[in-house]
Amino acid sequence: MIKDTKIAVLIDGDNIPSKYITEMMQEIAKYGTPTIKRIYGDWTKPHLAKWKSVLLENAISPIQQYSYTTGKNATDSAMIIDAMDILYSNKVDAFCLASSDSDFTKLATRLREAGLQVYGIGEKKTPDPFIVACDKFIYLEILKTYDEKVEGKKSEKANLYNITPKVIRMLKNSVSDAADDDGWAFLGDVGSLILKKQPNFDARNFGFEKLTPLFKSLDMFEMEQRDQSNGRFKLIYVKNK
Repeated sequence: MIKDTKIAVLIDGDNIPSKYITEMMQEIAKYGTPTIKRIYGDWTKPHLAKWKSVLLENAISPIQQYSYTTGKNATDSAMIIDAMDILYSNKVDAFCLASSDSDFTKLATRLREAGLQVYGIGEKKTPDPFIVACDKFIYLEILKTYDEKVEGKKSEKANLYNITPKVIRMLKNSVSDAADDDGWAFLGDVGSLILKKQPNFDARNFGFEKLTPLFKSLDMFEMEQRDQSNGRFKLIYVKNK
């Protein structure tokens, strides 16, 4: 039996819009079971009112943190302290830090040093230091954007202009790095390598649901399906042309 990853989800209520909550929780469920779900903020402030209606629906526990001093983010401190307490409790295998704030960079680094997976979720304005401190970083905007594209039945080809020469170069280099002597690389290995190089890489950033259709849309790659030894699944391999 495969072990289900237990995830602690800690949300910066001052920094994450409530409109993303449904898509965010659905995304987190792809990586494991959120066994701890907490959101931090000063719930006496009117700007957090929109969160209150969705907390019960998603079983998220609100943590009250008063703003004692103007200009100081008490929410960040409370989140960091709780994260360390959870780390030492050994109750979870991974953390999801939902924020667009670079103040959590050191926390993400510390959690990874302890051997835990760290998933970051935030808006596209998130500073690079926090993004690269995570194992994987997901932009909130793409969760909404992709659903809208699916509903509108827009062609995936329409988004190829977003794939810059820099991205192409990174894809080709990753295929080369993961390839065997014949130049073929297992796409799963390529995807893992890409995330190590660029934690915020996601096929949905370019309008594709998965990595396979993204590669298939690009003329500079060859694709090949191979049967597994047990014949149950097809394995996808990719090669630079």
